[in-house]
Amino acid sequence: MKTIIFIHGMFQNSKSWDNWVAYFTQRGYNCLAPSWPLHEGEPAQLRANPPAGLGELGLDEVTTAIETLILNQGTKPIVIGHSVGGLLTQVFANRGLIEAGVPISSVAPNGMIDFDLAFFKNSATIANPLKGDEPVFMDLETFHASFANTLSEAEVREAYERTATHDSRNVFRDCMGSAGRVVLDKPHVPLLFISGSEDKICPADLISKNVKAYDQETGVVDLKEFPNRSHFICGEPGWEEVAETVYQWLQTNTTGVTQASYTAGGNIAL
Repeated sequence: MKTIIFIHGMFQNSKSWDNWVAYFTQRGYNCLAPSWPLHEGEPAQLRANPPAGLGELGLDEVTTAIETLILNQGTKPIVIGHSVGGLLTQVFANRGLIEAGVPISSVAPNGMIDFDLAFFKNSATIANPLKGDEPVFMDLETFHASFANTLSEAEVREAYERTATHDSRNVFRDCMGSAGRVVLDKPHVPLLFISGSEDKICPADLISKNVKAYDQETGVVDLKEFPNRSHFICGEPGWEEVAETVYQWLQTNTTGVTQASYTAGGNIAL
């Protein structure tokens, strides 16, 4: 039985993967969805009582916790990561620790940025050096405007109550530094990048830029953009279509079936 490890991103925890864990468990995978350090528990309780030290949490601590879990598996797992989890998926692929990776709405490595206004605004708000180690307190209004902007008011309220957490600015700051570096011309396992056309945090153009930065001769790098999807692509209505796309891709790229039908860096048609 193959193992999938799901890695959440900022302002979420393992609860954000509940539907995906059920979906892939039903299809025969052993699924693990760990929460980052200081992110364990019910999101509502974490919002009401932010864990001590949350604002000091750095990317290296998150990376070490997930890497330890990966190394404790009997065989190399598949890793599916969202946002910062997508960047970590690339890091672990770069280290040769996984069988295949699916970065979804991924933070880009190597300090790569996009010139989209919403991207700059959200990045500046999170990274704000004047805030020191003060956590970023995610409220409903910001969650709707930036994270889940394609949802209705009723949908976003439910999603916020069920999944949203506060988070550390230092995790995002670290993504822009050495902790977020990936050697893009190094041979790697198959990667499927997924983006949402309405994502204001990790815009589709940035995901495409990330894909194109890979040396296309060193491994499979596929891209699928979904229309009318926000950064909350893994949880918003229609998440099943995204999960099915991932499942079908994994069937081709992790079972010994030829990969010749996929064009590196191309948009896959499923």
